[in-house]
Amino acid sequence: MDALEAACREFILTATVADTAHDITHIERVVKVAKQLAHAEQADLAVVIPAAWLHDCVAVAKNHPDRAIASKLAADKAVTFLQAYGYDESKLAAIHHAIVAHSFSANVAPTSLEAKIVQDADRMDALGAIGISRCMKVGGAIARHIYHAEDPFCEAREANDKRYTLDHFFIKLLHIQDGMHTNAAKAEAKRRTDYMYGFLDQLRSEIVSD
Repeated sequence: MDALEAACREFILTATVADTAHDITHIERVVKVAKQLAHAEQADLAVVIPAAWLHDCVAVAKNHPDRAIASKLAADKAVTFLQAYGYDESKLAAIHHAIVAHSFSANVAPTSLEAKIVQDADRMDALGAIGISRCMKVGGAIARHIYHAEDPFCEAREANDKRYTLDHFFIKLLHIQDGMHTNAAKAEAKRRTDYMYGFLDQLRSEIVSD
């Protein structure tokens, strides 16, 4: 880890965590995937790496009314930190955009390759085994039921992830792969999504009576 990454990590560790699904381990996974995607797509690492480290440097809970502006607040704070660090000023606008655009809640389309990579890397962490674990963790933190007792898989009702954690799969998680931008991310997202379908099949076998 170089000096910048070490400084970013220390800075993140001083920030308030919105929930345990967005702790330092989430950041480290996003950074790892972002680096892999950046190398595969030949993107600017000087933008991708700091943006990935700092994308959640402002903590806003999923059910907080300010959630939609969280990534803008994080981008502003990240730029202030990087300026104080003495980082290359020519990279700051691109880093700011990548952080703003990473968020589902912000609904800002990424316009650069680097922003697409940071968004892909962050959303990848909502898929696969870690995605399932994080979804359940967040659901428990905001007191959602795991699933609807009569219709767990939303077969005859509209999904409602404000009440049932499993509904979040059908509203959002199983569709994330469709929005991936880079070819490398699309392939990995499909692999992780297939794993999630397998989890749902296993869950069905355990909770649905014959």
